[in-house]
Amino acid sequence: MSSTRTQAEHRACPGPGTTVRELLEHREREYLSPRATFSDSSKGRQHPIAECPYRTRFQRDRDRIIHSKSFRRLKHKTQVFLSPSGDHYRTRLTHTLEVAQIARTISRALCLNEDLTEAIALGHDLGHTPFGHAGEAVLNEVFPGGFAHNEQSLRIVDELENGKGLNLTFEVRDGILNHSKGPADIFELGTSGGPQTIEAEVVRISDSIAYINHDIDDAIRGGLITEAELPADAVSVLGAKPSHRIDTMVADVLANSQVGRIQMSAKVMEATNALRNYLFNHVYPRPEIKDPINRAKKLLRDICRLLLDNPRIFLSENRLPREGEKIERLVMDFVAGMTDRYALEFYKRHFLPPMET
Repeated sequence: MSSTRTQAEHRACPGPGTTVRELLEHREREYLSPRATFSDSSKGRQHPIAECPYRTRFQRDRDRIIHSKSFRRLKHKTQVFLSPSGDHYRTRLTHTLEVAQIARTISRALCLNEDLTEAIALGHDLGHTPFGHAGEAVLNEVFPGGFAHNEQSLRIVDELENGKGLNLTFEVRDGILNHSKGPADIFELGTSGGPQTIEAEVVRISDSIAYINHDIDDAIRGGLITEAELPADAVSVLGAKPSHRIDTMVADVLANSQVGRIQMSAKVMEATNALRNYLFNHVYPRPEIKDPINRAKKLLRDICRLLLDNPRIFLSENRLPREGEKIERLVMDFVAGMTDRYALEFYKRHFLPPMET
């Protein structure tokens, strides 16, 4: 065996008294950028626990998210198209996976903490409602104080999952809470009040890159638009196909991001926002999308009113409100956690007469 191989093996294995986790933390210090977030410098968890001997803190958070029931339910939650007939339209789960893939690519290339990036990306949409943003709009309208899916995502990982939350690190929780973007500042990242890690900024911009491109792809697949109808100036900058546009956007982020700030060039940002505006002006308002969304909104309003008037429908003797806990909050949690198909089945069970046999 060569000495080179022996040295490589030595570098790959922890020494006496060193855990795999400690080796991984050492490698982060050795290979990641100084602006990265290091696992061994995490601000910790809400409830202290013993360290895992073979996973870093952020790897452990990623695994907790993947194994959660809330994550599995994303496969039956709408992205844009409600109950599409085809097998290839995005769901909230496939959107999440596309965000994670793009974010990991950017983080790896910039020598940031890929594990933290992945954990934030996989958890960022856990609080999404059934029927996509239509469900979010209804809960925001019905309940005092409103509803925001990013806040609900944090509530899930802090309190609701498994009845006690997932006890994630501060950095992952911060990234989940601060991944959302207002309509006017979709790429104005790194501003005050935003996420506290650069990895969370990567997820924010990756979320936009993902949904702009896959919503266009789904709209073309659904026959709502054609490639030729996309803004010509934006296409000339970004590319004619989804894969070309994603590659252009990612490459531009890598070329233009600075210390402590993830950003695009003005040219690519303008073209990207042109595609986003096209979606909001020419795709989302289409009757093929808008009409099912309006029906879904009525369905959810009816469900919310029913549950507010009759909370025993979903509360059991083992889950009565705790002291100081409001029924409105419990109804919001219950409805937000529904998948599209569960909401439909619930509505049929409580609002439609039984079929005669």
